[in-house]
Parts: sequence; C-alpha cells; structure tokens
Amino acid sequence: MPYPTAGPATWFVTGTSRGIGLELVKQLLERGDDVAATTRSAERLVAALGPVGSERLLPLELDLTDEAAVTAAVRATTDRFGGIDVVVNNAGYGFLGAVEEAGDAEVRTMFEVQVFGVWNVLRAALPGMRAAGSGHIVNVSSILGLTAFPGWGLYCSAKYALEGLSDSLAAEVAHLGIKVTVVEPGYTRTDFLRTSSLGLPARTTDGYEAIREMTEAHLAMPGTQLGDPVKAAAAIVEVAVGGRAPLHQVLGSDSYGLAKARVAALLADIEAGRELALSTDADEA
Repeated sequence: MPYPTAGPATWFVTGTSRGIGLELVKQLLERGDDVAATTRSAERLVAALGPVGSERLLPLELDLTDEAAVTAAVRATTDRFGGIDVVVNNAGYGFLGAVEEAGDAEVRTMFEVQVFGVWNVLRAALPGMRAAGSGHIVNVSSILGLTAFPGWGLYCSAKYALEGLSDSLAAEVAHLGIKVTVVEPGYTRTDFLRTSSLGLPARTTDGYEAIREMTEAHLAMPGTQLGDPVKAAAAIVEVAVGGRAPLHQVLGSDSYGLAKARVAALLADIEAGRELALSTDADEA
C-alpha cells in the first residue's frame, strides 16, 4: 500500500508491547509509515507483528526513565528515518489501591514512567520538531485524567499531571507549528486490567473493603470492556493525520459520558463556592 499523501511519515511510539500501542504499530506499518517502537522486549514485539512492514520498523528496547537512553533512541530514529513527525506517549500501567496503601516506591515508579518518562521523550523529540517547524505530540492519558474514582488515586494523580503538562505544552509550541493532543480512552479490551499491567499495593489496610471488592471486579473485567483497541488505535491515527482533533480527545462512549459528568460536577462546585471565592478579593484602596 503506497504511503498516503495526507499524514505523517515517521512515528515514535512508546509502550508497544501490547494493547493499543501494539495495535497502533500494526496499523501504521500497514499504512506504509515508518515506526520507531519502544518496548521492554523487542523480541516479543517483532514476534507479535510478524513480517508486515518489518523494513519500516525500528524496535527499541528502552527504559523511558533513563534520559540518556531516551535521547539515544530519538537520535537513532532520526538517523534511520530522517526525522520524527509524530510522537505517541503511550507507555503506562495501572494501580488499584487506596491512597493510604500506596508505598513510596510504588508512587515514585508510577511517576517515573508516566510523567518523567514522557518528559524525557519530549525533551529529546521537541528540538527536531522545532527545527522542522512541524510535528504532533499525542499523549495517551485516560478518562481518569479528567475524573477520579476511589482506589485509583495514584494512577489518577499521574494522569492529571500528564493532562496539565499537555495543556501547557500545547500553548507553548503552537506558534512553532507543533500540535499537541491528549487522548483520554475509557475502559478498553486490552491487558490493562490484568496483573501483568495492573499494580496492586504490597500491603492492604483495614477499612477499604469497598476497594478490595472493586479490585476483584476489575480483575474479572478483561474481555468485557466497552472499548475496542483496534478502533482506539485507528482514532489515534485519525488524530494525527486528520489534523482537526481538539486538544482533548476522549475515546469511548463511557469516557464521553464520564467527562461530561465531571465538567458538570466541577461547574456545580465552582458555583456553590462563588460567594466565598469573591469575598477574598482585596478591598479597594
């Protein structure tokens, strides 16, 4: 299939071992695009992809928390393909437990991967995009970057950080010809809710029985989620190729409904606190 005239030529995608990331790489190679795909196991990635587009694939075993390694990976991509048109920050994992139950190491690891890892990729990729005067950053967040549920405090905190980073970045680079989109999927039929991708607290605490029940329900959920990873990956392609996506693009009817409910609840809170808010203005001299 010839490379389409509309859309980017070279993608740098993180978190491609499974789920949406793996499906995205498959679709990009089928489109005829060049793809640098970061993964914890290049062997597993290549085996999952098969022979399709292998000459256009650069598999990269990469620890996103290692800034020097990320810089080297971006340099290798540029050397191989001549530049990077789209970065998709997709790597991440879940954590289900009460805020009180998340240990220091668990908190730091979550932020190392899902915030600092993204920052490493951005620092490495943005100079080339600035020089080219074009590019698209797609940060894969979650509906839990816009709302919050009990038991998801650690995951939400990292995704909320990614949302703020994305909003600021979008305003900073728009005049440079670089577009930013943050994607917020809902529940999707991937391995995200399996123990291979879902962290659990090393020690649980009395008083959070409802979270234990929620954990069991989520571990039983894989295969029944509403979202289709094939369609989600296709939507990410459309976000970059179409060029008309909003800054925030929710994916899934569940995500859409939860986002609207969150906006309504936030507005209600703001209005409920209006009188006290306005009372804190300084008195006129």
